[in-house]
Amino acid sequence: MNLRKTKDTPEISIILPCRNEEAGLGHCLKQIKEVIKKHQLSAEIIVSDSSSDDSPNIARRYGVRLIQHNKEGYGTACLEGFSYARGEYIFIADADGTYDFNEIPGFIAHLKSGYDLVLGNRMGGKIFPGAMPWHHKHLGNPILSYFLRLFFRAKINDSQTGMRAIKRESLNRLNLQAGGTEFNSEMLIKSFKNNLKIKEIPIHYYPRMGKSKLRSFRDGWRHLRFMLLYSPLYLFFLLGLILFFLGFGSMILFYLMDPEIFGIVLYFHPMFLSSLLLIVGYQLMLFALFAKVYAVNHLGEKSLFMLKFFRFFTLERTSFGGGLLILAGLAIAVLIFSSWIKSGFASLNEAPNFILSLTLLVLGAQTIFSAFMISILSIKKGK
Repeated sequence: MNLRKTKDTPEISIILPCRNEEAGLGHCLKQIKEVIKKHQLSAEIIVSDSSSDDSPNIARRYGVRLIQHNKEGYGTACLEGFSYARGEYIFIADADGTYDFNEIPGFIAHLKSGYDLVLGNRMGGKIFPGAMPWHHKHLGNPILSYFLRLFFRAKINDSQTGMRAIKRESLNRLNLQAGGTEFNSEMLIKSFKNNLKIKEIPIHYYPRMGKSKLRSFRDGWRHLRFMLLYSPLYLFFLLGLILFFLGFGSMILFYLMDPEIFGIVLYFHPMFLSSLLLIVGYQLMLFALFAKVYAVNHLGEKSLFMLKFFRFFTLERTSFGGGLLILAGLAIAVLIFSSWIKSGFASLNEAPNFILSLTLLVLGAQTIFSAFMISILSIKKGK
């Protein structure tokens, strides 16, 4: 997406992702052309289309640049449009009549003033009757925006807005790939991780022209899933930490004593559950570490903590620690086996020690093989 400027290169590329928007596309293109003429903008209009209706013919009648790719997905349509855009500033909005394109000059002005990404905040403007379903306005969008703020400390009020503008040089740093509606979340998450300067401005939101293709639950889950994948701290580490300490604490409790609850003596039997919680929790924390290592070494994320981690927890040191856990587990197993031999292979009451031995062996094996996995993920491509 490197831009070679000429005297005919437009300053702004206005991209409309389009799939069967014949009801609203003409209205949008007419308004955009009026805005370009009124404000004397140096701009090109790109319709990134995968329609089976009359949308392509409408685009041709208005003389705009039509990119037909026959690939489904909002993100795919945006990415196809980006690959043909020539402008220094890129403006994106839906082609369904829900947005007012008179806002374009304001978006570009904020980019020129130093912002990298400008978002239209529908919650800060007027949402006209029938424009946004109740569950989108009061549940879906607020919840997704909340999780974005929680996971990434992003001060964003309308994470799902379809009207946004970005500098080309900033866009090139993001390496966007999502093909569906989660594209909006990907753009924001990667913008935060790349420390882009972001601005939200209030905009109005109008009723849609034509039938909506949005599937509330499916698309909402895709956004949330994408956020979780980019936030291993919440997806893996916190849950893993809770399970690990629940398992660790309860295992010590049931190993050292026989607690009584509601008059029932539990003995050692819950240790099986304790072992499961401890092992699963430990593995989840290791998954979080895998994800963090991959993000640092392959996605360009910066982390002082990981730098210190690598200096101390080398492959050799970590494997040695795992080896000590295995030796401890084997030592307990040998003692159990020795007691069994001395008893003439009679029945033994060594279940608590056996559970402890098995748990240590599994944790040791997890530690050693995870150390090698982290080393593999730490390998960087040569430049």
